[in-house]
Amino acid sequence: MRIPRALFGVVKEAARHLLRRPVVGVAALARTEDGRVVLIRRGDTGEWALPGGTLEWGELLRASIERELLEEAGVRVLELEDGPSVYSHPSRDLRFHAVTIVVRATVSAPERPPANPLEILEVGLFERDALPAPLAHAMSDMVAHALEGRGYWE
Repeated sequence: MRIPRALFGVVKEAARHLLRRPVVGVAALARTEDGRVVLIRRGDTGEWALPGGTLEWGELLRASIERELLEEAGVRVLELEDGPSVYSHPSRDLRFHAVTIVVRATVSAPERPPANPLEILEVGLFERDALPAPLAHAMSDMVAHALEGRGYWE
């Protein structure tokens, strides 16, 4: 029984190092050409949020945000703006410690429904003065900073 116990110890130690690292996330303050903000309603909490997700292994940030916007909101990126913001407070997401890069983007109107209707219940287009609050995962300040048009570091 020493071998399995020893193997368990090695696996546990490796998992401790691998799983205790922050996850890289991307999200977008996506606006249609007429200025409406694209938000998604999350299936897990029922709250509205910025569309986005996690960076996949070997994926570039630009490709990740384009993929996430298409999968979650059914929109295509027309333009990504300069000046991303970075959020890293561990309490933003109870599931894991995420470092989230928020970009501003101009996107098409939604062209198709979300890829996973259990994850994303609906896509909404909101005028700036009619945004729902609060947003999931403490995203309200992310939206405020992005609407100000400046980068932000946390």
